[in-house]
Parts: sequence; structure tokens; C-alpha cells
Amino acid sequence: MGWTAPIFGFEIETWYDKVVATSLIINIDVPDLNAGIAFYTKALQFRLCRLLFGKSVAELESTSGRLFLIEQPHGSLAVPGTSIVRTYQTHWTPVHLDVPVTHLEEAMERCLAAGAISRTAVAVHSFGRLLAMRDPFGHGFCLIEFNAGGYDAAASK
Repeated sequence: MGWTAPIFGFEIETWYDKVVATSLIINIDVPDLNAGIAFYTKALQFRLCRLLFGKSVAELESTSGRLFLIEQPHGSLAVPGTSIVRTYQTHWTPVHLDVPVTHLEEAMERCLAAGAISRTAVAVHSFGRLLAMRDPFGHGFCLIEFNAGGYDAAASK
């Protein structure tokens, strides 16, 4: 690799092999797996790959990656050792999906027709246009139509 540097007690080559992820797995809890599959395939154009774990998990894919829908009943325990239970009302979380699209209005109409709710008006940014939405299960996501500059237009100088 050309150089080494101690990071967290490892030389950089060793640290990189042990710490850097080789892929990202996105799991989304839904109260009804069939409804989840219907929404994500119609609204965001994911494709159903297969069902797993006794048909309680659906693996979906798109050109930008895979996600797994996990059927978890409303009111079920969300975090072992706590009293936190799952709810599928509109909720805030610091993690959400950003879905790049080429035609924002078409994507918005597809999402609305599949049961999504628009949370904001279309916002114009230096990188393009963005629309915040939520799926029928309360999970937030954003549709982003990048302009020619994309995120490079928002880079700090």
C-alpha cells in the first residue's frame, strides 16, 4: 500500500482489513411483509429477489443496492432488555434512505400512488431538488434529483 501509520493500535493496512466494511446491509422493519414488498417495489422500483427465514424477510434489490424488509408486528419488543416497542406511526430517526431519481415528479407520483406521504414541498439545493416523504409504515425517505453538479456543487471549499 505504500505507507503505514498507526491507527487505533493497528498499522493502516491491518486496520483497514479489520474495520472497513465490504458492503452495507439495510434492514427495514414493516408490520406486514406483503404490504412492504408492494410499497418498495411499486414506489421505489426495487425488485423482489427472494423470501428468507420462513417468509418473514424479503430481500429486495435496485440498481443502487439491496435492502431487507423484516416483518415485525406492531407493539413487538424492539430492543431486548428494554421496554421499547415497535410502532409504525410517523417517527423521526437520524437514519433514512436517500433515493436518487432522474425525474422527481414521476417518482413522487409513483410513491404517492403506492401510499407514501409527502412531508415537505420540493426543496431546491445547490446539488439538485429534494423531496422528503414517508412510507406507509412511518419511515422517512428522500427522493433526490441531482443536477449536473450533484454533491460536488455543495462541496466545502
